[in-house]
Amino acid sequence: MRNTNRALNRILLTILGIILLGAGAALIAAGTLPGAAGFWETNLPSVREHVRNLAGTAPLPDPVRSWWLALGIAVLLAGAVLGAAWLASQGGGKTPRLAERSEGNAGRTVVDAGLVSAAIKEALNGNPDVLATSVSAWESRRGTALRLRLEARKGASPRDIGDTVEQLLQEIDAWLGHPMPVLVRITSGTRTQVSSSRRAR
Repeated sequence: MRNTNRALNRILLTILGIILLGAGAALIAAGTLPGAAGFWETNLPSVREHVRNLAGTAPLPDPVRSWWLALGIAVLLAGAVLGAAWLASQGGGKTPRLAERSEGNAGRTVVDAGLVSAAIKEALNGNPDVLATSVSAWESRRGTALRLRLEARKGASPRDIGDTVEQLLQEIDAWLGHPMPVLVRITSGTRTQVSSSRRAR
């Protein structure tokens, strides 16, 4: 229900994890294995010399000195911008508006998500099987969707809670004038563990 590409996120996180894991393993090996430490001591000067020779193939005036350095800085800046844009896109999609309808010249009607949230919490307030309720609206591919999270009492029947929520959502659909995509999560938490049981196990 969020405006994020989960597959892309997982690929990027996997690549980042592999890079960090490889870097960490190399540092540990250099500090603990004599052979690895000797390898770095032997090859590091040649690597530095190779970098200097490569920088000399595309010279620039001071202070940059080389096109390769300028290219490296540009790549790092582009990576930083793309990374910031990717981080900014995470968790997006939440909206304060649940529904909106244009009334022509008369204006438009907007249903705030807080209004529906208050109505749902009030309707479930007297239900002994529901300890806590969280309601939020999100932008999805099918339009604005409602996410409803319920914390159930220990021993409560998820089916009974689901039937109650289903009836409540039907009333909300009738109130809004159209069906709305809904994600319902029935969970347990700290309150569930310390609450008294309503039925025998």
